[in-house]
Amino acid sequence: MSVYRAAQVATAAGPFEIVEREVPQPGPCHVRVAVDACGVCHSDSLFVNAALPGVRFPVVPGHEIAGRIEELGEGTQNAWQVGDRVAVGWFGGSCGHCTPCRQGDFVVCRNLKVPGWAYDGGYAETVIAPADALARIPDALAATDAAPMACAGVTTYNGLRRSSARPGDLVAVLGIGGLGHLGVQYAVAMGFETVAIARGAAKADFAKELGAHHYIDSTADTSVADALQTLGGASVVLATAANSGAITATVEGLAPRGELVVIGADPEPLGISPTQLLMNGKVVRGHPSGTAQDVQDTMAFSALHGIRPMIETVPLDGATEAYQKMMSGTARFRMVLTTR
Repeated sequence: MSVYRAAQVATAAGPFEIVEREVPQPGPCHVRVAVDACGVCHSDSLFVNAALPGVRFPVVPGHEIAGRIEELGEGTQNAWQVGDRVAVGWFGGSCGHCTPCRQGDFVVCRNLKVPGWAYDGGYAETVIAPADALARIPDALAATDAAPMACAGVTTYNGLRRSSARPGDLVAVLGIGGLGHLGVQYAVAMGFETVAIARGAAKADFAKELGAHHYIDSTADTSVADALQTLGGASVVLATAANSGAITATVEGLAPRGELVVIGADPEPLGISPTQLLMNGKVVRGHPSGTAQDVQDTMAFSALHGIRPMIETVPLDGATEAYQKMMSGTARFRMVLTTR
C-alpha cells in the first residue's frame, strides 16, 4: 500500500498533526497532483477554526498549491499529461450548473470547491483536484514562487486588471504585506503611477524597492485621503490591508468616478456613507480570487515582468510553525510549505 503524508487538524482550532494516508486514485475529470509547495494563507484559518459552514474534520488546509500531475483520471487525458506542472488556488473547481457558472462567471460559483474546504488541501504530499482547477506553471517559476500566485497573486493581479484604471492613472495600494507587496509590483508593471500606503515612515524605502512612485505613511499628520488628493486623487485604491478603518480612510482620496477595490478581509463593517459615493460617482467593489485561467495569466505576467512573491519556506513537518508565524504576523510576507 502506497502512503503519503499530510498535515491535518482533527478538531476545530486543534493542533496540526502529521499523518499517513493511503494514496488515493483520481476519479473522472480529476487528477492526482504531487505537491511540491503550498502557500500558507490567512484564509486557511477559516477552515482550521470552522468559521465557515460545512467544514468537516479532520481538515487538511491549503489552497495555494503547486506541483506535478502524477496520475490522470478518466476524461482528462486530452488536456493534461503526467508530469505537467500545475497550480491550484482558492478556485478549486466549479459546479458548472449554477446560474453564475452558466453565465461563465465561474469564480463566484455558488458551489465553489475551495481546497481545504470542499476537499483536502495542499498541506500534504498529494492532492486530488478537479481538472478545471488546474493552471499551468511556466518554466520560469519555481514551485515555491508559483504556489502563492494561486491565491495572493491572482487576487491582486486580477483586482487591478479588472479595475477601471488605465496606464498612467494614479493607483494606490493600501498595505504592502503578503498581498500588497505583490500588488505594488503588478501596478507598476501595468503602467500605473503607483502609490504605496502603509504604517510608518520606515516602510518608505521598501515601497520604493518594490517600484512605487510615491509612499504615504498612514500614521503621519496628513491624512491618507489628503495625501492622495495632493497627488491628484486616486483612480483606484486596491485595499489589501485587512483593516476596515484603514480602508475607509482612503475613500475621500479617490478621484471623481474613482474605485475602491476591496480584497483585504475584515469582518468589521466599512464606515462609508452613501453621500461619499453619490456626490462624485465613486464605486466600492469586492473582488474574489480568480479562475484557473486567471491564475495562469497571473503566473505568465509575473514570469514576463520578473515579479516574485517574497517567501519563507518551511518543510511540511513544520506546518505548525508556518501557520503560527502567519497567524501572529511575524512572517514576512508569504510562508510556503515544501515537501521535497
